[in-house]
Amino acid sequence: MFSIRKSNSKGLPINEDIKFAPTKTVRVVGPESEQLGLMQFSNARKSAFDQGYDLVLIAPQADPPVCRIMDYGKYRFERDKREKEARKKQQVSELKEIQLTSQIEQNDFNTKVNHALRFLSNGDKVRAVVRFRGRQVTHDNLGRDLLDKFCEAVSELGTPDRKPRLEGRFLSVTISPVKNTAKKAEKTDKPAEKADRTEQEREEKPAETE
Repeated sequence: MFSIRKSNSKGLPINEDIKFAPTKTVRVVGPESEQLGLMQFSNARKSAFDQGYDLVLIAPQADPPVCRIMDYGKYRFERDKREKEARKKQQVSELKEIQLTSQIEQNDFNTKVNHALRFLSNGDKVRAVVRFRGRQVTHDNLGRDLLDKFCEAVSELGTPDRKPRLEGRFLSVTISPVKNTAKKAEKTDKPAEKADRTEQEREEKPAETE
């Protein structure tokens, strides 16, 4: 029997952390993934050290166990980089809530719209809520008109999942970000930029003399 000590929960046993008897037989894989065959553990570790590499135990349950000669520091760096990139691609969308009133002033409305646009541009969903006070709930059409106006104001970056829904004194709608909005905006801007350059070149071109 043998024991394996790991430096951390994510790491593999390496070098002196591999608690094998010197004469333990292991299967060895080289730095370029080449098969080096069976050898005693002490010889495998010496071969790794002589080449300036680490000996890493990659399959302790195999019979015989499999070790690989590699630059473990480089391996860890590249692995952590891949995991970081994967986490970026798996960005979790949050639900941001914005509260409105049926009698909101235009300046306040514009501020709420700007907040929603920022949330949507970050990939988050927005839940716009109109809260009715007293008998205002009997005129929920005002709230629906407000939410329709709100959805229209943010339509460049978001689209409602469904029609506004009334729950008690709250009328709400959830708006999801539009995918590839930035790419669409870039493509839309290019023709305009090209037209501006053409107009500028025409103005800068000296007039021909007869």
